[in-house]
Amino acid sequence: MSLLKSITKSDGFRKILCWIGAQYIRFVYVTGRWQIVNGEAAQQYWDADKPFILAFWHGRILLMPYCWNRKKAIHMLISQHRDGQLIARTVGHFGIQTIEGSTSKGGATALRSMLKSLKNGECIGITPDGPRGPRMRASNGVVNVAKMAQVPVIPCAFGSVTRKHVRSWDRFCVAFPFSKGVFVWGNPIHVPKEAKGAELEAYRLKVEEELTRVTDESDRLTGHSPVEAA
Repeated sequence: MSLLKSITKSDGFRKILCWIGAQYIRFVYVTGRWQIVNGEAAQQYWDADKPFILAFWHGRILLMPYCWNRKKAIHMLISQHRDGQLIARTVGHFGIQTIEGSTSKGGATALRSMLKSLKNGECIGITPDGPRGPRMRASNGVVNVAKMAQVPVIPCAFGSVTRKHVRSWDRFCVAFPFSKGVFVWGNPIHVPKEAKGAELEAYRLKVEEELTRVTDESDRLTGHSPVEAA
């Protein structure tokens, strides 16, 4: 038992695990048939080389590398927790860079890194309910970054006809190979620089509602009932 624990905690084992995870994501995508809904929401910013914040719920991380234009740089905010490091290594196989931290731990350093990336014209990706939930409830972090950087938040979600939800806090969605699927983009949300108090809270709710809407739509289009928020 102690040998098994030492193996699973080893850096080499984690590297192999993340490589396998990346290959599975690639296999699911290349064997599937994917539809993009409202893709022009993000395309207009890519075409103009303008940065924005990609937002998606933690439970829909799996295929998000494939919603992205690989020619455009993006930095994902990833927690410093062990699970976060596994995600960081996995998405690293797709050329996605990461910023360590969250709205609670390592927040100030992460905030500076995100603002620097956006100022340099690069996009960032945030899971507003990560790293520990509550599920599908947006924290203040995403609207605060959008306000300070003066860039829009654009929500996105994926859905798959054949899939399974893990019994985790985020109801993690595992898509299966050889399936039909969809990526649904939401509308850009601009947070005014002067927004504060009740107005800033209204924009937080707007991000939460739009992100839930596109997630529910991805489920509807793939024949599933919506996942309920915590």
